[in-house]
Amino acid sequence: MSADLSVRIGELVLPNPVGVASGTFGYGSEYEALVELGSLGALYTKAITLEPRPGNDVPRIVETPSGLLNSIGLANPGVEAFLTDKLPALLAYPCPVIVNVAGATEAEYLAVLQRIEATLGPQASGHPDGPGIVGYEVNVSCPNVKHGGLAFGTDPAQVERLTSSLRAVTKRCLIVKLTPNVADIGSIARAAEAGGADAVSCINTLVGMAIDVGQRRPRLATVTGGLSGPAILPVGVACVYKASRAVGIPVIGLGGIMGPEDALQYLLAGASAVQVGTGTFVDPTTPARVLAGIGSWMEANSVMRVADIRGMLR
Repeated sequence: MSADLSVRIGELVLPNPVGVASGTFGYGSEYEALVELGSLGALYTKAITLEPRPGNDVPRIVETPSGLLNSIGLANPGVEAFLTDKLPALLAYPCPVIVNVAGATEAEYLAVLQRIEATLGPQASGHPDGPGIVGYEVNVSCPNVKHGGLAFGTDPAQVERLTSSLRAVTKRCLIVKLTPNVADIGSIARAAEAGGADAVSCINTLVGMAIDVGQRRPRLATVTGGLSGPAILPVGVACVYKASRAVGIPVIGLGGIMGPEDALQYLLAGASAVQVGTGTFVDPTTPARVLAGIGSWMEANSVMRVADIRGMLR
């Protein structure tokens, strides 16, 4: 009997636990000549905001030891251009697609989700699986302009309120993407759960900075940026461990996954699924290698369901 690699998130069933992270895979077309999209557990799109965003000034990507700093600034075409130019292709992909949503205010998040929902129509009840737009991942690391510029994801009350507002306008899977830049990620995860989230994903990037010593100036135009890559793997694993023990909903792990063992650390720590991000820049076949490695590990350890791995930590 072959192993069961499927992953359940609320009513949604993904074919396998290995997805590709938002912001690192574009809208799929950038990689479709390099990656068999049908092999992905899920494709998490680049973030969509209400209005177009050109992004931050360059330089906005800098390599660091074992990592990558970026300050892209959520550059994207805006929701209207997304619906016209990106959505048709996404709907035709042979893998489940989860749209990443961002905003500067609660009203903007809500407007983006409502606009996409109006275009898609209601989720077919009882049939949320398979290709198509199956859910949303909410980026709560954005600045909250209305409340003074702090990230939504640092305040449990704001996370719960925002999640509840979005939950009211969609029956599709709703995932809240958490920032690690907080004192207690468990409290933020509980707030998302209380607001009606089907899952949380851990983690978004860590705040980092790199300085050009010769020029005596920051290497990013924005001074600081988001650190991703292998350097943040232990932080991501710890956040998943804490969040998975704070909530009853699934946790999706990401941050620094370069191979199967990295992904298995997340699964053993309590994740139900994982996302490969910066690793695809180094090797576009990373998601496929990770999935194959998880399968081999399950066979070697007589594990029949990927869902069972999260209960095996000694």
